[in-house]
Amino acid sequence: MPPLVVSHDSGVARLTLNRPDVLNSFTRELSRAVLDALRAAAADDAVRAVLLTGAGRGFCAGQDLAEAMPAEGTIPDLGDFVRETWNPVVSAIRHLEKPVICAVNGVAAGAGANLAFACDIVFAASNATFVQSFAKIGVMPDSGGTFILPRLVGLHRATVMTMLAEKLTAEQAKELGLVYQVVAPETLVETAFATAAHLATQPTRALGLIKRAFNHSLGVDLDAQLAYEEELQREAGRTADYAEGVRAFLEKRAPRFSGK
Repeated sequence: MPPLVVSHDSGVARLTLNRPDVLNSFTRELSRAVLDALRAAAADDAVRAVLLTGAGRGFCAGQDLAEAMPAEGTIPDLGDFVRETWNPVVSAIRHLEKPVICAVNGVAAGAGANLAFACDIVFAASNATFVQSFAKIGVMPDSGGTFILPRLVGLHRATVMTMLAEKLTAEQAKELGLVYQVVAPETLVETAFATAAHLATQPTRALGLIKRAFNHSLGVDLDAQLAYEEELQREAGRTADYAEGVRAFLEKRAPRFSGK
């Protein structure tokens, strides 16, 4: 059974984590498969959005601890797992200049939760749960958690979430701004796919520039960001979709964006 199932429909690459017996916990093999799929999506002009979800009753339980367990009498280098397993995937999601939609179908724990939060738009089944479980096994958050969480919920709430390791329901996660919509489990993937398919009809280059601009804003001051907006808007103005959008507006019709 492959650890990742990839399918394509309506301009959307659907990536399904496929280790349901262990709640889709990550191994190096699964990480490589996800990374390869994200890189393929980035290179394929026919793919204009990505949908990430999980098989079975869990989205992702984080790192597969059986693989990370050190040999008896040795001290593990957990930094190796972070560098090889999680960092490339989180970075690829954030730098993929196409929308990445996440459909959290169940448990999202530890790095699995942070994997979801790294995506652009997050849907959650009403029975989904989120927990920053790192402290429960004596480690600290990785997979971008210490970067993304404070920016999503504030420093104090991020500290509470990670130090107390309390489980959040899908509705609580939505109230905190971690989730866009909570939907019934039986319609989760359908709902998330509809949004991904819609985004796949939109001006892909512009959506990518939006994502690039937000990424850049996290490390600069206002004046630097204003200058960067100027630079990116210049790039947007040279796209075929900008010309189509203006024509459609003037002709009072729906635009037909090509993603170019």
